[in-house]
Amino acid sequence: MFGKPSLMTRIAIGKLIGFLFGGIAFFMMPYLVPEVTMMLRVAVLLWYATLGAIIGVFGVFSYHPILHLPMPWWFRSVIVGGWMNFVLMLFIYNSVQPMLDAIFGAGSAFATPYILILEGALIGLVIGYFATRFGGEGTETAGK
Repeated sequence: MFGKPSLMTRIAIGKLIGFLFGGIAFFMMPYLVPEVTMMLRVAVLLWYATLGAIIGVFGVFSYHPILHLPMPWWFRSVIVGGWMNFVLMLFIYNSVQPMLDAIFGAGSAFATPYILILEGALIGLVIGYFATRFGGEGTETAGK
């Protein structure tokens, strides 16, 4: 079940690394912005664990059937990570904007919630690398 290639290994590695990134955010938020709510901290923790699982599952698709193009792990992971954080940013924009202003200063290039898209793409890249390295990729991960 956890051999290589294995979809379960991909999902487990993705969740583990996502949980690690979420845990870092969970514990760093109160130091960076003391007024952050516990609900937002827990949401970010669970969000990145879920993002890791999605990237793990998405590793089955190594070829786009309509466009007839290969989809290497680094492409899939960056697209999924960036897209999922874009969706997250749409929901928490008003909560994150004051936090980023407090961290980076109002008017800074990094004080925009759209920076979450880049963050998601980079975290997705890390998750995708380790999920592919230890769990394999392609349809062979789904079994025979």
